[in-house]
This record gives sequence, structure tokens and C-alpha cells, in this order.
Amino acid sequence: MLKRQIILSLFGLTALLALTLPGCTKQDVDVRTPISAAGTGTRFFPNDSSAITQGTPAGTGFPGVIILSINEAGYSHLFAYSPLSYPLTRLTFGKWSDITPSLSPDGQKLAFASNRSGYWDLYLLDLSSGETNRLTNTKEYDAAPTWSPDGFWLAFETYIDDNLEIAILSVATPGDPAVRLTYDPAADHSPAWSPPPGRQIVFISTRSKDSDVWLADLDRTGEERFRNISHNPRAIEGHPSWAPDGNHLVWASDSFSIEMSGIYIWDAEHPGHPPIWLGNGDWPAMDEKGEQIVSVISLPNQTYLSAYTLRGDLLLQPVLLPGEVRGLLWMSSSLSDPLPESFKQSSEQTPAPLWTSLVKHMTKGPTSRRGIVPLEDVQAPYPRLHDMVDESFNALRQRVIEEAGWDALANLENAFTPLTTPLDPGSSEDWLYTGRAFALNTILTNAGWLTAVRQDLSLQTYWRIYLIAQAQDGSMGEPIHDPPWDLAGRYNLDPHTYEEGGQFAFVPSGYWIDFTSLANKYGWERIPALSNWRTFYNGTRFTEFVQTSGLDWYSAMLEIYPPEALITSTAVIPPTHTPTTTLVPTWTPWFRITPKPSLTPTPPFTPTFIPVNTPLP
Repeated sequence: MLKRQIILSLFGLTALLALTLPGCTKQDVDVRTPISAAGTGTRFFPNDSSAITQGTPAGTGFPGVIILSINEAGYSHLFAYSPLSYPLTRLTFGKWSDITPSLSPDGQKLAFASNRSGYWDLYLLDLSSGETNRLTNTKEYDAAPTWSPDGFWLAFETYIDDNLEIAILSVATPGDPAVRLTYDPAADHSPAWSPPPGRQIVFISTRSKDSDVWLADLDRTGEERFRNISHNPRAIEGHPSWAPDGNHLVWASDSFSIEMSGIYIWDAEHPGHPPIWLGNGDWPAMDEKGEQIVSVISLPNQTYLSAYTLRGDLLLQPVLLPGEVRGLLWMSSSLSDPLPESFKQSSEQTPAPLWTSLVKHMTKGPTSRRGIVPLEDVQAPYPRLHDMVDESFNALRQRVIEEAGWDALANLENAFTPLTTPLDPGSSEDWLYTGRAFALNTILTNAGWLTAVRQDLSLQTYWRIYLIAQAQDGSMGEPIHDPPWDLAGRYNLDPHTYEEGGQFAFVPSGYWIDFTSLANKYGWERIPALSNWRTFYNGTRFTEFVQTSGLDWYSAMLEIYPPEALITSTAVIPPTHTPTTTLVPTWTPWFRITPKPSLTPTPPFTPTFIPVNTPLP
């Protein structure tokens, strides 16, 4: 049955989405407590031009409950959502993060990772009582738990020997040392335990430099135990999940080639067959029958939730979420009614605003315009920003100091750029001119304090920036999972690498801060690279962030400049340090008549007569 359902027509699925998406009704997501969502009016599928909004269920019913970990206010918390039964309901709350939830086989407990104790450990959450118990107590990073079919064991990712590895822990005796499954210097993470008989664990690994899907056979030993099943050198795979029958596997893929990005399904009974593309999305999770998929639609600066069947029927029109997703599962049963007291208390909480904009400087006259204000203790060519965004910048700067332990925004490559200052080719309408953007100093990359992961979204290239944490004991940041993109690789004299604009680099060791995610919560969005970024380094724009406040570039410019300044903007060329007089050109004749050569007179020849009888000398 499942085999017949997964043989989908790409044309049919695209046509179905084209019919369903325009019919989305614009209405707010029903949220148990007010949650601010950044951005509106964006596209659903990267390869589809249909506009989408927050939506409602497409069908008459939606089975079960979706459990998500969502980043709000810079912290990730657990939420429950069912379109017809539960609004987006917060289950945990606090100044910590709860990520990567996993449902026990009996459906009664959630295993998840949290840094509520100051370090990343594994916890158990009882869904009926709301009680939380700690499983691990180490300074190393522990996350992404997955249950064995019998419920006695948990496989999870842990930071050992300066990289991520897969280990197995006993749930009954969590104090016992965990058993390591992998010993590779590459990053091994995101495990998923197969359904009964449970003799396989799938995970993501960078053993081939890019992120691929690997399968571990628990009935084998040594290197024969591991097998690469995706073999896609030009993509980043992630978040694998098993179908309930154990014969199929789904995962997400971010492709850098002509192949489709999105969710793929692989048939374990025919491992030689290539995986089949199902649809767009990330964090795929299947229902208990293996006929439906719920997934996250990740756009450059927004995140949506949707669901569809393997036949292509849309179950849930895209729902705008308040932040990025750090984990997702689909449980068939409902939560207890009434909710446990701890869930009620969390659902009633509202995150405090991260900053408040204060407009202090406006010009006087018939046309009032916003001011450009200085940034204190910031080094940049022009350390100034728009009066509407400077408070957000200062709040983000303080948060980065708290999270990373050092001031990454004290020295910028650019902030406000005057209109008379030319930028790189192709940047004539750059947001730096509006005072609503800043660019991190790229020297941090050379120092090893900043790294970038490439993401191709909406047919454009974006970057996810990570900053190294000052404390490397596990109390700050997280290990990086995906391989960074080495932009300097284009200079290694390899024509293919040059044409690609770089290459995958090995995952750096240590703990890092996701600056892109954190900046987004303070209103700062990343921008796409220029189309020529592969051959023009500055065209990557990987360190630039902008706060548009819903304005287009021209409207933002009119906030600080009169219209006349934008009509005929002429670049002012600065004078040289030692002005010199420019020589006046002299007229050069086209040709000159050359006089004819004259004969040189020679004296006349006078013959000499010698007498016949005169002897010769």
C-alpha cells in the first residue's frame, strides 16, 4: 500500500499545491497566549510563486497532536498544536531552551534536551502529570534522544572528543555510563531508532564532508555496521525519521544542485533504489499509519507548519509559527483534559518584549524625517544607525555578550553608509544606505571566531552565521551540526571549486552561538547573496543583517533623505591628497611633408695620362 502511495507525480503534486494555496484564508493562528510572529506575506514553497498566509485545516479533521520545540525570544520551548483541538499551547517556559522532543513507545512520556541546569542534558516529561525528571548530568552536550521500540533505551547525540557522536543510554538506570555507537572524527548526530524489531539506527554524518544519511546495523560490528544511504555530495541532509512499518525512511535535504530540496523517502526493502522526493519541508514526521506527513516549511526569515498525505492531499494549510523549530513529533493520542498544572502555568506566560524603540531625533520643517544616531563604543567607518533600530541593535549586542561571552558587535565592517559613499558593484540599493543594516566584521572569519553555513532557500543563497562561545565547557552555545561553507576554497586552483564559490569544510570543534537565529528574534533578518557571489567574494553578503520594519528600500530611504537626493544621485569622487595640474594637450599634426632627397655635388673627374714608356712603380 505504501509503495503505491509514494510513487507520486511531481507534476500532480505541484498542480495540487497551485490549486490549494491560493484559497488560503488570511486569519490569525489561534494561540493560547500572545506570541509575536515576525514577517508576513511570503511564499510557501521555494519553487512556487503563490502567496501564502496563516491558515486553517484543509480537511474536515486533523488526527492527533503535534509537539514542537519553537524558538521564542531567543529561548526554545515545547508547544502542543492541533488545529481543531489545541491552539498553539506552550508546555514549558523559562530562561532556558527545551529542544528535540521524542515520544516514548507507550505515548506517555517525552524525552527531550534542555539546558535549564546550565548544561545540556536529557530529561523526561510525563504528559499526564507534567512532571520532569533529569536523565543525564554531565557538562557535555546531550540532545536529540530517540527511543528503542521496547522503551528501555535512548540513543542520543553527545559531544565527545571534540565532535558529536551517537551514544546509547539505559532509561531504567540512567546513571550507568552511556555506550558509544560511533567513534568517527566526523560529526555524527540526529539519530532515529527503527521500529520493531529495532535493529537499526539511522543518523546524519559528515564522514564524506557533506551531511549524508547513514544507517547503523546493530547486528554487525566494526565498519561493516555503517552504510551511507543518501550519497548526495551536493546537499545537506538532516532530521531523519522512520515510517511506522520500519521499511521506509524520510529525511530533509537542502540541495545545492539541480535536485529538489525538501523531503525524501527511501525504501529499505529496495536499498539500491534512489530516494523519492515527496514535497518541500523539513523536520518530517509521519502519522501512525505512515500515510501522512507533517513538516516545517523554512523560509529565509520565517517558519511555517504544514501537513499533507503521501497521495498529495493537503491536510493543513501553512501556519505561521513564532520562531524556528528545534524539534517536531506527531502523536496519535491527545493530551490529558484538563491539562496538568505545569502546562497551564506555562501556557499563561507571555515573553517580555526584547526591546522598545524610542524615536528621539526628527528633523524640523515641512517634511519631518528620521534621524541617524551614533552607536556608543562601536568601531565602524560610520558608527551610526537609524533612530528606529538603534535600541534593537543595542539590545542584541547585550544579548550576544551574555550568550557568547564576548562583544562581537563592537567592531563592525559597516553600519550606516552615506549616500555619497560607493559600495561594491551590485549594491547600489543596499540597505546599508538606509541606516537599517549592519555588517559583522569579516576579519572574525579569519580569526576562527565566525563561521557560515550555506542554505539555498527560495532559489537564492543565504547564510547561517555562528559565533564561537568564550566558555568551551558546555555552559555556552551548542556544537555545530552542519558543515560550514569554505568561501576561501575558491582559491585552491580547482576550477570546479572556483565555479561553485567554495566547498564544504569540516565541522569545527567547540561550542558556538547561532547568531542568525538570535538576531532574528531582535528583528534583524539576513539578506540573500548577490547572483555573482560564486566569483565575487563581497557578493556573498554573509555578514549583513537588516531590519526593514515592513518597508521597501526606497521608502526606507525617504525616511532619512528628501526625494530630490534620490532622483539624480551622483557619486562624489574625493580629491587626491596631492592635487597636481592637469597638462593641456597639444595639437599633433596629422602628417608632415618630407623634402625630396637632393643630389650631393662631387668634384669633376680629371683623368691622368701616363706615358707609354714610363715604367710602372
